Amino acid sequence: MEHPRRQIVLENPSLREAGKAVKIGISRHRTVIIAGVCRVDYEGRASSKLEPGERVVLFKPDGSALVHRPKDYSPVNWQPAGSLFRTTVNEDALIVRIYRRKEHETMEVTFTDVTLVAVLDLVDAGEFSLYASEKDMQEAILYRPELLEEGFRPVTKEMPVDPGFIDIIGVDKENRLTVVEIKRVKASKDAVNQLKKYMDVIDMDEDRPVRAILVAPDLAKGAERLLKSYGYEYRQLSPQTCSEALKEKKGRPLTAFFQ
Repeated sequence: MEHPRRQIVLENPSLREAGKAVKIGISRHRTVIIAGVCRVDYEGRASSKLEPGERVVLFKPDGSALVHRPKDYSPVNWQPAGSLFRTTVNEDALIVRIYRRKEHETMEVTFTDVTLVAVLDLVDAGEFSLYASEKDMQEAILYRPELLEEGFRPVTKEMPVDPGFIDIIGVDKENRLTVVEIKRVKASKDAVNQLKKYMDVIDMDEDRPVRAILVAPDLAKGAERLLKSYGYEYRQLSPQTCSEALKEKKGRPLTAFFQ
């Protein structure tokens, strides 16, 4: 069945019908999906044989190929982008040979039964943004302390204490010791109580004032009231902002850090 934008979907095709669709898809640099019974033979850096089984095989327009079993998220066999394809059909099998000449690598997928072939003209111009983890947020504050507040100077990170590890310890512009706990998602009352456990260990000298700051993109219901009851502070900081700071760090030349 042919759809708009010249997409092809075949259910339970013959091997010759499937082979024709696969050839069209590969030659036109389309995304090709094949579901059916196949075996896989690989020769290259090593050698392997995958006995027949029902699998999904994906050929991408960039020349990559992936063989997926019904379980596990990673492909059991694959070839990287830039591979070449050769498709042949006989009465018993549809064979797709994926090879890289320079590397002398070959993966041969042999289908004896095909359940589905889809040749898709996919368009994807979306930008991928991977936002920061808590570790990344920590690194962003260490790199740009002003993300927390002006005048803040980090002293150490991941300081071990009896309840766990304090994300960052530093001093503020008035030279007060400051304990920083970071959350990449909305901070709950549990996060506030975690911070309190750290403060119970650190804030034991009445003559030495210690600040406690919870950093998160937002606060859950009840968390702000609990923070205030302990006398702690909140700084709103998103993983996106930290991600941008780390991009800036990555883009700086090495000499910038010696000035």
